[in-house]
Amino acid sequence: MAMSRPRPDNLTLRRAVRDHRAVLQQALRAHQADDLDTAERLYREVLELHAAQPDALHYLGVLCHQRGRSDEAVELIRTALKITPRHPDAHNNLGNIHKECDRPAEAEACYRRALECSAGHHNALGNLAVVLEVQSRLDEAFEAYGSLLQQAPDDARGHYLMGLFLRSHAQHMEHLEQAAECFGRAFELDPRNLRALEALGVTLYALQRRDEARGVYRDWLAREPDNPVPRHMLAACGGAEAPPRAADDYVRELFDGFADSFDEQLLKNLDYRAPQVLVEALAERLDAPAAALDVLDAGCGTGLCAPLLRPYARHLAGVDLSGGMVEKARARGGYDVLEVAELTGYLQARRAAWHLVVSADTLVYFGQLQEALVATYGALRPGGWLGFTLEALDEEADRVELTPSGRYRHTRRYVERVVAAAGFDDVRITTDTLRREAGQAVAGWVVMAQRPGPVTPVGDGDAA
Repeated sequence: MAMSRPRPDNLTLRRAVRDHRAVLQQALRAHQADDLDTAERLYREVLELHAAQPDALHYLGVLCHQRGRSDEAVELIRTALKITPRHPDAHNNLGNIHKECDRPAEAEACYRRALECSAGHHNALGNLAVVLEVQSRLDEAFEAYGSLLQQAPDDARGHYLMGLFLRSHAQHMEHLEQAAECFGRAFELDPRNLRALEALGVTLYALQRRDEARGVYRDWLAREPDNPVPRHMLAACGGAEAPPRAADDYVRELFDGFADSFDEQLLKNLDYRAPQVLVEALAERLDAPAAALDVLDAGCGTGLCAPLLRPYARHLAGVDLSGGMVEKARARGGYDVLEVAELTGYLQARRAAWHLVVSADTLVYFGQLQEALVATYGALRPGGWLGFTLEALDEEADRVELTPSGRYRHTRRYVERVVAAAGFDDVRITTDTLRREAGQAVAGWVVMAQRPGPVTPVGDGDAA
């Protein structure tokens, strides 16, 4: 006689429901506090108690993406959406994952589905505008940004995004004037949005309203005297003496605050090309990719160079001063090791460690390059290569200037002198467009240089 299984009574079922809800709330609190280890453990505990709990599936998916497991994240959120197919936040977050994985068409479909579920989902509408812009569908993007501001006139993010759109695609000064109005309104609505305040200062300077730009930074500095961003930007606008390089606290503050939207902003600017032009230039000097070199991505940011460098590397390391950017690079994947450190000191501590050091748009935050170049020379093995980009100052003089963007520009004569003085030879400097800014092409130097000496055989020495 077969024995029947014991069946849970109603009280047991009610307790299980109550227990998994309590655990879910604990998981959400841990997630909000950035305690990802605890949050992941608790989400999985919820799913043990209730295997089809859609919120646990959804937010565990968000967490997995944060930890660089984006494929797993997509599957978890898709599973959640099979259970609750009209959940706009889940569609929006799935779109965000596709967007951050450079799949704009898939992201667009998710955002449109979120808006079908909730026409007033302002985050989804703003994100839709972003991915339309990424796909160069500028008229549709402008219409979406306009709809966002019409639906949510007090949405600070919407004004900020519209300002960025107008500035990025400005065809005449009126667009910059409108961008400045948007940035000012964004900051008025959300005084915590210091990115909007910085963008306002840069845009005012581009409009030749230099006294107003300096006033923005002076007022900001008066309110926050210890904030390195207005201090640096005031110098960039000519309101104080320019430092020899951007201070570490400025770079860290700038990029930690920019980390979440950095790729979004670069994706929106389809002409951002520094990683590609740099690796293309290196390909002309290096042997065919054979996954044989020890490579350093110096100033790795969110890891845009990783997929381009990976074919050359047996060991690919990245270093950046911004912990927020390094976390994004870790989520993107492709590196064997990532570290948060000041670049010059990091190089000085690693003698003869690399066959190749690449720095895309990092030394634009260094005015005086000598110390960093000498450190790079020491960190390369004999015969090793350095490749980097700079913004070009088109003058015959030997000089550097700090620009209102907060970045430095260097003349060719200056670059030639300091690269040679650091000990490099076989120096080649070409010009290319690195990005567009305020509707204008930003010209850059693409610099290749080799450390003299017999090439170190691949396999000699340990990867750093």
